[in-house]
Amino acid sequence: MPKVSEIMESMEYGPAPEDASAVRDWLRERVSFGHFIAGRFTRPGETFATRDPSTGEELAQVTQGTARDIAKAVRAARRAQRGWAAMPGHDRARFLYAIARTIQKRERFLSVLETLDNGKPICESRDIDVPLVVRHFYHHAGWAELLESEFPGHLALGVCGQIIPWNFPLLMLAWKVAPALAAGNTVVLKPAEYTPLTALAFAEICAHVGLPAGVVNIVTGDGETGAALVQAPVDKIAFTGSTEVGRGIARALAGSGKRLTLELGGKSPFVVMEDADLDAAVEGVVDSIWFNQGQVCCAGSRILVAESVASRFETLLRARMEKLRLGAPLDKSTDVGAIVDPVQKARILSILDRATAAGAELVGGDAAPGCFIAPGYLRNIAPANPGMIEEIFGPIATLSTFRTPDEAVELANNTRYGLAASVWSESATVATDLAARIKAGVVWVNCANTFDAAAPFGGVRDSGYGREGGREGMLDYLSVPVSAPRETAPAGIIPAEGQAIDRTVKLYIGGAQKRPDGGTSYAAQDELIPLGNRKDIRNAVEAAQSALAKWQGLGGHGRAQVLYFLAENLAQARAEFAGYASVDEVDAVIRRCFFYAGFADKYDGATVSARPGHLCHVQPEPHGVMGLIAPNAAPLAGFMSLVLPAIAMGNAVVAIPAQDRPMAALTLAKVLACSDVPGGVVNIVTGPRDALATALAAHDGVSAIWHAGQGEGVAEVQRTAADTLIPVWTPGPRDWGDLHAQGREFLRAASRTKTIWLPYGALPAGTGSAAY
Repeated sequence: MPKVSEIMESMEYGPAPEDASAVRDWLRERVSFGHFIAGRFTRPGETFATRDPSTGEELAQVTQGTARDIAKAVRAARRAQRGWAAMPGHDRARFLYAIARTIQKRERFLSVLETLDNGKPICESRDIDVPLVVRHFYHHAGWAELLESEFPGHLALGVCGQIIPWNFPLLMLAWKVAPALAAGNTVVLKPAEYTPLTALAFAEICAHVGLPAGVVNIVTGDGETGAALVQAPVDKIAFTGSTEVGRGIARALAGSGKRLTLELGGKSPFVVMEDADLDAAVEGVVDSIWFNQGQVCCAGSRILVAESVASRFETLLRARMEKLRLGAPLDKSTDVGAIVDPVQKARILSILDRATAAGAELVGGDAAPGCFIAPGYLRNIAPANPGMIEEIFGPIATLSTFRTPDEAVELANNTRYGLAASVWSESATVATDLAARIKAGVVWVNCANTFDAAAPFGGVRDSGYGREGGREGMLDYLSVPVSAPRETAPAGIIPAEGQAIDRTVKLYIGGAQKRPDGGTSYAAQDELIPLGNRKDIRNAVEAAQSALAKWQGLGGHGRAQVLYFLAENLAQARAEFAGYASVDEVDAVIRRCFFYAGFADKYDGATVSARPGHLCHVQPEPHGVMGLIAPNAAPLAGFMSLVLPAIAMGNAVVAIPAQDRPMAALTLAKVLACSDVPGGVVNIVTGPRDALATALAAHDGVSAIWHAGQGEGVAEVQRTAADTLIPVWTPGPRDWGDLHAQGREFLRAASRTKTIWLPYGALPAGTGSAAY
C-alpha cells in the first residue's frame, strides 16, 4: 500500500465505490415490473431487460407497453383529471411538496439507481440530477399554490402524454411531471426503454404520498409504446428526444388540436473570445461536453476559439482532458462513466470514423472495452465534416478557430440547431453582444450547463419549440378560454354616385402594391382580386427578411409610435372601409392599435430567482418572419388581431387575408403605406388560402406560423411545418372584435424566450446547497 506522502506526490486516487446494496435488494425483491396505472402496479406482461451499461449486467425485467396499456392509462388519467383540476391549488401544492420531501429522503437510493441504470458517474447523479429533481417539485409546489392569482382565468389542458429520454431519466421526468401537476393536469409518462427504473421508483413515491389514483401513470416500453401514446386521446404531448422523432410526432399530431412541446437535439457553440479567462473556459468545456459522457442535448460540442489564443487554450485543454478519470460509474472518483448502450457507442464511433475519413484529426476519444469512450475532440475540422454537422451525443467535441466577433457569431449560427450556447469573455460588452446575436434558446455567459427550475429551457429551429421551467413552462401546460364568435353577415358593397372608375387592387409586398406573379385574378366581393402564388410568397418573405433589422432597430418605443400613428390614420380612413368592414370593426382595430402600442415597450423580460451567484434573465425575442393566416370572420378585425401583436413584438409578417373577403385587408395597404410602417414589415398576399398557407409553412425563411382558419387546411400546414419544425399556433374561433382577441396570449405567441445566465458577484463560502 502506498504511503500518504507518496500519494500526495502522485495525486493518484484510490477506489471509492458507492454502496449499492440497498438498490440491489430492491431490485431482487421485484425482479419484474409492470406499469403504474390508476395508482397501482399492473402484473408484468411481455418484458425486456434493462441493464447496467458499465457491466452489461441485467438489473430487472420491465414490461413492454402496448396500445391497450396506453389506452388504459389514458382512461385512468382522464377519470382523475377533473377532480385533480378542481382541487384547490393549495392541496395540489401539498402533494408536490410531499413528493419533493420524499425524494430528498431517498436521494442516495435514487442516485445509485440512476447510475446503475444509466451509466453516469455517481457524483453527477448524487450532486446534480437528484437535487435538481427536488428543486423542480419544490418550485412547482409554489406555482400550484399561486396558480389562481398568477394565472387568472387559465385552465388545465387535461391529460398530458409525456415521453422522456435516457440521458437524464429522473430529471426529465421532474421537468415534465411537476409543471403538469401544478397546473391541474394528469399525466401518462413513458420513460426511455434503456432507463425506466427511476421512473418506476418515482411511481412508488407517488403511491407512498397518497397521490390520487390516475394523476400520474407510467407505461414502460420502446418506440412503439411512445407512438401509441402520441396517437392516444390526450390533450398534449411533451417530448424530449431526437429531432427526427420530433418531426414525426409533429406530423402525426397535425390537425389533431393537441398541444405540443418539443425539446430536441443540439449542436451548441462554445465560444472563447481572446480576452477570456482560459483556465475557467477549459473548466467550462469539462462541464459542457464531458459531463454525462457528452450525452447532453445542450452540450457545448462545437468549441470555437479566437485564433490568437487557440494554441494556449488547446494546450490547457489537452492537459485537463488527460486528468479526467474514465471508469466505473459507482466510483465516487470517476469523472466519465459509461455510454448508455452498445448501440449508442457504435453510433458515436461510426460518426468519428466518418469525421476522420473526411480529414479531421481526433485527439483522445479512444474506445475502451465495454460501453466506454474516453473524452476527446476533433481538430482541423471543416464546416461540412460529418463531425461538425451531426449531433455526436458522446464525449467528443469539435475545435475550430475564428478571427473576429462577427466570424464567431457566423460560425456559432452555422447549424440547423438552436438549443444553447456558451460565451466566454471578460468584457461584458462583448459577451452580451454575442449573447444577443447567437440564435439559441439559452445562452450561458462565462458558465455552462447551468440549470434551475425557475429558468425556462428550450430551443429554436431544429432544437424544437416550447419551454420547460419557470413561468413560461407553466404556460405551456395551461390554456386560456376564449369567447365564442358572433355570427356576422358579409358587408354589402355600397355603390358610388355616378359611374365609378374601375379599381385595380394589388398585392402589398415590400411597402409597394405589386401585381401577382401569375398575372391572374379571382372574383370576390364584386372585385377582381390578385391571385397570389408560391413565387409571391417567396417575394413577400424576402421583403420581410429585409425589413427586420430596421424594424427591430426602432426598439419598443419606436414601434409604439408607428402603431399610434397607424391608429390615427385608420380613424381618418374610416370611410374607405365602408362596405368591406363595419364601423365597429374599424373602431376595434383602432383600439387594438393603442393596446399593442402600449405593450410594445412593456412586454418585458424578467430576472428570475435561480441559482446563487448568477443573474438569470429571461428575455422575449421576436421570431423573425411570421406567416399569418387570417380568419374568415371579421375580415379587418380578424386580420389586424394577428398583424398588430406580431409587429409590436418586432416581427415582420406575411399575411394572408380572408380568401372570400380580402378587400378590407387590401384597402388597409394604403393606410400602412402612409403610417411610417417600413416597407416589408407587413406584406399582404391574397389568393387560395390553403395553398398559400402551405407555401408559407414550407419556406425556411419563416420562423413561426399563426393559422386562424379551420379544417383540413390547418392540418396540412402543421404537417408541412413539421418538416421545418416551425411552430404553428392556432388561436381558435373567437369574436375578433372583443377583448378575447387581444392580450398577453398573443404577445407570448409572437415571441420566444432566450434565457441568459450571467455570473453575478462572488458566491460566499458556505452558501448554496446540494441543489446547485
